Formats: sequence, C-alpha cells, structure tokens
Amino acid sequence: MSDKIEVLGARVHNLKNIDVEIPRGSLTVITGLSGSGKSSLAFDTIFAEGQRRYIETFSAYARNFLGNMERPDVDKITGLSPVISIEQKTTNKNPRSTVGTTTEIYDFLRLLYARAGEAYSYVTGERMVKYTEEQIVKLLLNDYLGRKVYLLAPLVQNRKGHYRELFETVMKKGYLYVRVDGELTEVTPGMKLDRYKNHSIEVVVDRLVVKETDDHRLQNSVQNTLKQGDGLMLVYDVQRETVRHYSRRLMCPTSGISYNDPAPHNFSFNSPQGACTRCKGLGYVSLIDRDLIIPDKSLSIHDGAIVPLGKHKSSMIFWQIDAILEKYGFTENDPVSSLSDEALDEIFDGSMERLRIPASLTKTTSDYYCTYEGLVKYIRSTQDHDQSATAQKWVGQFSRECTCPE
Repeated sequence: MSDKIEVLGARVHNLKNIDVEIPRGSLTVITGLSGSGKSSLAFDTIFAEGQRRYIETFSAYARNFLGNMERPDVDKITGLSPVISIEQKTTNKNPRSTVGTTTEIYDFLRLLYARAGEAYSYVTGERMVKYTEEQIVKLLLNDYLGRKVYLLAPLVQNRKGHYRELFETVMKKGYLYVRVDGELTEVTPGMKLDRYKNHSIEVVVDRLVVKETDDHRLQNSVQNTLKQGDGLMLVYDVQRETVRHYSRRLMCPTSGISYNDPAPHNFSFNSPQGACTRCKGLGYVSLIDRDLIIPDKSLSIHDGAIVPLGKHKSSMIFWQIDAILEKYGFTENDPVSSLSDEALDEIFDGSMERLRIPASLTKTTSDYYCTYEGLVKYIRSTQDHDQSATAQKWVGQFSRECTCPE
C-alpha cells in the first residue's frame, strides 16, 4: 500500500490540470477561495474514482442495478483505498451522532458484532457457550458416564415470593421433587416459602444413572428439562455434590448466567437497554448551579438576589420563601450572605413541612398551608413543561454540565 494518494492531471469542473499528493494516515484539509475547486478535487475526483473502482468489483448483474459511473477527468490516481464521503450538509446537533452513524457504517459494524462477536461472562470472564440437545447428551455421556445425576429445570432464580401456585402447577405436571435454595425436597400440597426472602427453585425432571445403553431415556429427559427450564438446565452430580449448567442460549458454564443471542440493537448507543437512567447513557448531566442562581450574595432576596425570580413580587413563591426565612429568624430584606445554610438549603431544595401563608397575603378568610418544592424543582419544571428554545436558553443560564454522578 502506497503511503500517499497521488492525483495527476485533474481536470474535473474548474480544476486546471492539478497534481496533488495527499499523505495517508493523516488529517488533510483542502482550503481555498470559493469556486477554486475544493469540492471538485475531494468529492468529484478522489471520492468518485474510489467509489467507481469499488463498484467495478461487483458482478455485472449487480452493476446493472447501480448504473455505470463515469471516470473522472484525470490522468492518474494511485494509492486509493475504499472511500467514504460525508455529505456537506447541516446535521442535527444530536449528542449521540458520530462519524459512524452519519456515514451509516455503524449499522454494518453492529451487524458484524451481533453475528460474528463472541460473548464473555461478566461474572467469571469465561467465554459464553451454547449447546444443542444432541451436544448436551454427548457431554453428559462424556462427563457423567456411570454416575447418578439429577436433571433440574430452573423455574425461579433469586426472586422473592411464596410460590404456592408454582408448586401446585409442578404437582399437576407429575413432578415429585424440587430443589429449593440448594436443598432437595418433596413437593407437598399447600407447600409455600417465605415470601420476603429471595429463592431459587428448580424442578427435578429425572433422576438416573448415565449409561450409553440408555441414551434414548437420556435424550428424552434432556429434551423435557430444557422445555421446562425455557432452554436452561442444571445437572446435579449426587456423588460429587456439584452442579453444572447447560443452555440452548449463550451461557456462562460456571455461574450459569445466560444471555439472549445478540442482536444489532444490543450494540446501538441509541437503545435505552442498559443505559444509565440518570443521564440516558450520555455520560454527563445538566445540574442547577446555586452560584448562577444567586451570583451576588450581598443583595437581599427582596432586591432580586435570586436571578430567576427577580425583584420581590406578590406571588406564591415569594410568600413561601418568606415563610421559610421567618422560620429561621430572617427576613427577605437581609442580604443573602447573612442567611444560614439551613435556610438556603430549604429555599433551593424545598421544605419537608407545610408552610403557613398568612390570610392577609392570600386575601382569604383563613391562613393557607402548602408544601414548597424548592427553586431547583421550579427551574426544572419550567425546563420540562416548556420545550421552546427561549425557555431552554433561560434554564441553561442557571445550569452547568458535569460528569454523571451515577
């Protein structure tokens, strides 16, 4: 592979016999006056020739659907590899957009990982495996020949509940034994567990000594066990008192955790599956900054120290702040710097107790009692309810971006 792309005698559009050498493995900018031929060189010469050569590798049948591409007016281009062109268009400001998504190469990459990727257990680091019924039977004959084993189908894995209905269903299906939290026990009418504890329950589908002469029974038992366990099964070695997991799906052979077969959407960072609930997978959050809400602590709340609210007005939020200040022995004419941390915390984060608003303020016959959710919630609710650019810009002046704490 050449270490440079060499263009000789480019005459596309307004290019006048241009010779160019572009080093490979580096970022190169083509710059110049409007109409000087920047796009003609990049898109209509280098990209067009790279794409034409790629399409020529297709069969004649496939090329019929794509149409013939004209060779650019150029003497010679060497050193080209497969090319990508990102169109000169205004893309939306999506924080999840990358070069991969804009060029749609990421779609193919996701498909590659889903089909050719290898899964590893996040518990043990081992490579995940999956077996067919025939492979499981061969493994049992190989690993447990002459041994007494129990074939177990997992029904519940580490979940709370009394499971009385489950045990009744197991009895109706004709199974006599279950393994509850590692202990083998007979199923009895009305049987139930402690509903407030986590339980793991497996039904004993068959108890047998593994023999090559009895492989038909083993085959049927494995089939039934996988059916009852929804593609999962456990083999309990009675003598060694060990348990091994087998699965039709991707599974860790030691810990028994299983994954569904990977699909392309598992590798999409636009998919909400597994994303952090706080930042939705972006890695950063927008937090309300107290210093931006009250930049000048020498002012009083009455004179407009709280920038989002402005100067004192006869409104409910000011009455609520007055009630908080009164509780701590302050007034809204005191400078913010003199207020206690407790009073400021309640003003920002809200009050746990109901506040009394005097009847003289509300112009009613009796005092009014209400809860106060705080300045932060007030600004956030404005952001959530008013999606206009003006409202978002207003909220933006009181917030800063920081790494997601979750």
